[in-house]
Amino acid sequence: MNQQVLPAERFEADRAHLRAVAYRILGSLSEAEDAVQEAWLRVSRADAAEVENITGWLTTVVSRVCLNMLRTRQTRREELLEEQPAEPVADPAGGADPEEEALLADSVGVALLVVLDTLSPAERIAFVLHDMFAVPFEDIALMLERSPAATRQLASRARRRVRGGSPAAGTDPNRRRGVVDAFLAATRGGDFEALLSLLHPDVVLRADALVVPTPEPITVRGAELVARGAMAATGRAGFTGVALLDGSVGLVMAPRGRLRLVLAFTITDAGITEIDVIADPERLAGIELNVLGE
Repeated sequence: MNQQVLPAERFEADRAHLRAVAYRILGSLSEAEDAVQEAWLRVSRADAAEVENITGWLTTVVSRVCLNMLRTRQTRREELLEEQPAEPVADPAGGADPEEEALLADSVGVALLVVLDTLSPAERIAFVLHDMFAVPFEDIALMLERSPAATRQLASRARRRVRGGSPAAGTDPNRRRGVVDAFLAATRGGDFEALLSLLHPDVVLRADALVVPTPEPITVRGAELVARGAMAATGRAGFTGVALLDGSVGLVMAPRGRLRLVLAFTITDAGITEIDVIADPERLAGIELNVLGE
């Protein structure tokens, strides 16, 4: 029997879908494109003669590639934590088009990508494939080498992590979100006056040493100085999104889906009075982060 090779044109028809799957699993556009290319190399050598659902087959192949990449990433991350000190926060790069990656992150949800990055590889695969792409648990279970029931539990645990947050008691989440959304929009748009209008005249910003970086934490006082500092971070704002931080609405910055810093706000009727910018890994690890519901 002659091997039936999948035509390149048929693969290209599913490329956008496969990239969407890979991006949500990996949180990085450059890694997603690498995963899709690796998937093509695999299927171009495989016999597709008896494959009835080509899109489903390709989704499985790219997901397996992503699973291997997640496992490798997890191992490297553990090695870095053991061997190297934390690095200062840098502007996002990563090899992909920063503007396209920022648009993708915003469309998926920066906070969602951050929470997904805290899951185990198996949990992330189960949640993304089932909850985002409606892949049956039976198919995911074969990929993960688990039972369908165990795979369902993986997705359930991931779902609780993603959607488990609720605003802290005694706060007005709608008002806080409005202020934080406006702060992010002004920063992204470089609108100095709009940003200034959100800040209390005596606002205080505190940033730990890994944010700038500086040898010591810094404190900035006064609305104009704080606003000018925010304008300098416009490039990072594209990778920033609204999230719940310990039950309070704030911002997370996560280039390539990896949490780098958070902004926690104190908001009164007079505006934003305090901003804490946190990049220290130990402090970040102590923050409960959840996706904010619509």
